[in-house]
Amino acid sequence: MSTRGATLHAPAETVRADNPQPPSARLPLVVYVLAVGTFLMGTTEFVVAGLLPEIAVDLQVSVARTGLMITVFAVGMIVGAPLMAMLTLRLPQRLTLMLALGVFAVGHVIVALSSNVTLVLAARFLTAIATGAFWAVANVAAARAAGPAASSRALGLVGAGAMLANVVGVPLGAFAGQLMGWRGPFWALAAFAAAAVALIARTVPHDGGDQQAVSIRSELTALRSGRLWLVLAACATTTGGVLAAYSYISPLLTGRSGLASGIVPLVLVGFGLGALAGSLVGGRLGDRRPHAVTLVAAAGATLLLLAISLLAGYAVPTIVLVALLGFFGLGANPVLMAMAVRFARQAPVLASALTVSAFNLGTAIGSWIAGLTLDSGLGSTGPAVVGTAIAALTLIPTTALALTQRRRSTAAAWATTEADATQDRASRTAG
Repeated sequence: MSTRGATLHAPAETVRADNPQPPSARLPLVVYVLAVGTFLMGTTEFVVAGLLPEIAVDLQVSVARTGLMITVFAVGMIVGAPLMAMLTLRLPQRLTLMLALGVFAVGHVIVALSSNVTLVLAARFLTAIATGAFWAVANVAAARAAGPAASSRALGLVGAGAMLANVVGVPLGAFAGQLMGWRGPFWALAAFAAAAVALIARTVPHDGGDQQAVSIRSELTALRSGRLWLVLAACATTTGGVLAAYSYISPLLTGRSGLASGIVPLVLVGFGLGALAGSLVGGRLGDRRPHAVTLVAAAGATLLLLAISLLAGYAVPTIVLVALLGFFGLGANPVLMAMAVRFARQAPVLASALTVSAFNLGTAIGSWIAGLTLDSGLGSTGPAVVGTAIAALTLIPTTALALTQRRRSTAAAWATTEADATQDRASRTAG
């Protein structure tokens, strides 16, 4: 198929949240390949955090200036995902994925070779745009390959690649950077991305040439769905709430819980493992009961953040709560992405891109507000308090989505009953 605009149009018509089909036992190989891609993307987004002092010394700038490598990447993701979704609208999915990985590799090579911080920041922005493009198209390609009955499960696996990056990729990258210099992980990521291009070429099916082109106007028209914007609001608030607290979990653990700084990375690994498990479990359950998953996840994350705020002075409960926060706080993300793709109908890639932007926007705003509370009377518990309030807001759009689905199901059942009754009366009259 020549365009992605209609890629999931037919499945969107057939997938019904109130009448799902049982998913197949195994997912296609291409879904796992796409998860490898998101693993690379997740690793590059956060590996810089563990290498900031080394990068700052080498580039002869302050650590704060070097920290812009993270900020610029987030901005690139927010802007780049929907922008590239529109600019690559008429390109086949396989070609777009390969180009995104190619640009990703080039961006890392530029960073690894450069000694100018401005050029490094520009390369990070370019890499983020490529990351946004890959992520948006990968979500749609995975859902399409898995079929409507297993789309949430496929998106859960693709998202798990990024979760696994926090557990494995980021710590390994930071460790390697300290051993061989901070440029080493960037060279490695560039090499892995180049290898992933070959995997994408072999596993993603060719989709060019057999469907009519979809215009940008038709893509934008498809985004009039009110349910889509409710999903995007939930994406922003759920991630914003969780990562508002997670971004500043280290001062909370060392300052309030009394943990040694050497234990903090282990707690972060626990969060990452929880997020990985939550993404897989949420994706699997979401194919059958999507609204139940989103409501339970939102309520669970809110209660866990509240508990962290109140129990931060106790080390063991806090460690357990942080791991559970990863599970509940990020477990509904693949379900929300699947909903967005479904509700957008003929604009699945743009909808997927907007979920990427919403997740990053929520993270940026939530972590910014949380940072301001560190100097307030709340101190190190401030981010958890802010996270509780933001996560609680997720219950508004998720409840609205559930009620809307219930009304639609009731109306459909009533219409079916009326049609059966009319047919029955007509049969009796004819008899």
